[in-house]
Amino acid sequence: MTVDHHGRLSASTREAVREAAAAAEAGDLVVYPTETVYGLGADALDAAAIERVFELKGRDRDDPLSFGAGSVSAAQRYVRPSERALAFMRAFLPGPVTVVVDRGPAIPDELTGGRDRVGVRVPDHPVALALLRATGPLTATSANVSGTGSVVRVADLDERVRAGVAAIVDAGETDGVESTVVDPEAGVIHRRGAMASAIEAWLAEPPV
Repeated sequence: MTVDHHGRLSASTREAVREAAAAAEAGDLVVYPTETVYGLGADALDAAAIERVFELKGRDRDDPLSFGAGSVSAAQRYVRPSERALAFMRAFLPGPVTVVVDRGPAIPDELTGGRDRVGVRVPDHPVALALLRATGPLTATSANVSGTGSVVRVADLDERVRAGVAAIVDAGETDGVESTVVDPEAGVIHRRGAMASAIEAWLAEPPV
């Protein structure tokens, strides 16, 4: 069991998180669970590690990656959300939402394809949050080869991904519904996924 009835991670899960954190800090790639699908994590502030994510996934370098953080306040160290975007983040994060905001100077061009904006995830999953709080920002992209389906069970990882990562944190099957990608400042949903209706209702409210 990943989490006990008090919400604490099991000893085996804590050890798996420690191993994954050490691997990410060494510049390696890791697979970790979120409330949506399994993610492929690397140090989101390390250009070389980010490049390894693109290479392993076979992903176009012009298709930017999001980054995950352990809390909204942690994410704020690396991005510059408007007041409305910050209000949205506080309303929906942690949760199955990717929030597009202006990036700060610490975010490498490699993560965003040179764009000035970046997607932020704060997963609503105790294992993901424990890992992100141990490591700082990690890439938040599905742990699959580009063009193939997202992974909801570790057993379904592509052999290419499995061979290319240094650690895998298995927390059982995930929900499988992709996060909704939203730009709250522009009021635009780029990809409908989890909680899309609630997000649309929030975006329809006039700015405070």
